Amino acid sequence: MTVAIYAGTFDPITNGHIDIATRAARLFDRITIAIAENPYKEPFFALEERLELARKALDGLPNVEVEAYDGLTVDFARKVGAKVMVRGLRMSADFEREFEMAMMNRKLDPDLELICFMASQEYQFLSSSLLKEVASLKGDISCLVPEHVAEAIKRKVVVKE
Repeated sequence: MTVAIYAGTFDPITNGHIDIATRAARLFDRITIAIAENPYKEPFFALEERLELARKALDGLPNVEVEAYDGLTVDFARKVGAKVMVRGLRMSADFEREFEMAMMNRKLDPDLELICFMASQEYQFLSSSLLKEVASLKGDISCLVPEHVAEAIKRKVVVKE
């Protein structure tokens, strides 16, 4: 059985993330969406909210589970028995950052393989931070996230005003 993890902050999960997770789920027996607590960034959504949004968005994928973690991603990968780390690449700037992380992860765990999925064309530009910025300026994000995520973002933006 090949187990993979797809780690990130998912703050919030977008259609781009869902696309990568769906494609990865076709290749691996089990994939864990590993949502990082990430004390180095101030998240828009609390960890429990991010978990709930992701679980609902990925509910139709039977071999996908969503779990929280803190600490090193390679340690979490070992904990869940993952041999593969899935990442998405949008553009060349992503490649440089992913390459740095891949080399560090290779040092920390030489047995953990990295597989990068090229983002689908319609999501090449999409990032959670850009999405939140557009939403805060009252832009329409409905085609970029599941409906329940769009509603959660709208509620958060209204509260912060």
